[in-house]
Amino acid sequence: MMNWFSNLELFPKIYWGIALLGSLIFIIMMVLTFIGGETDGLDTDAEIESDTGIGFQFITFKNLIGFFTLFGWSGIACIDAGLSNILTIIISFVCGLLMMTIMAAMFYYMRKLNDSGTLVFKNAIGAVGEVYLTIGANRSSIGKVHIKIQGALRELEALTDADTNLKSSAVIKVKDVTENGILIVELLTK
Repeated sequence: MMNWFSNLELFPKIYWGIALLGSLIFIIMMVLTFIGGETDGLDTDAEIESDTGIGFQFITFKNLIGFFTLFGWSGIACIDAGLSNILTIIISFVCGLLMMTIMAAMFYYMRKLNDSGTLVFKNAIGAVGEVYLTIGANRSSIGKVHIKIQGALRELEALTDADTNLKSSAVIKVKDVTENGILIVELLTK
């Protein structure tokens, strides 16, 4: 193996060195990620816990490792294909930048997937649902409704200002929410 490497010219040696070192660090990071190890010590990405303003990060440790890994292997492929040194550098540089862009976009969109899971009752205003447990007229007793809020069907407590009870299976519309999260509903008329 060492004999093969020592017989290479300088240009392919550089590409093989970059490819092997980048791949080694990439594999270590992947293994640590899959076994639950923290790669935060290796990761110098700028993250601020309570700030959502960072957004798209192009130059990070992970992206640079991706760049050098793909830069090295695409350069080796270009050398094996017999391309000139200049064309090899240009193609491998473009491939590395493409890898950085894909990784940066992937991490950016994965960060946007997070959800606090907090139910915001005000999002129910205007939503249509169905009475599950009878709601007393003029806010006399709390009933329950099934209503879709924030993409999920939920069973929530409800009151009404109507002069008659809202019976089970009646179709309702949310017109307001009390401070303690009880929905104020009205019978939906066509």
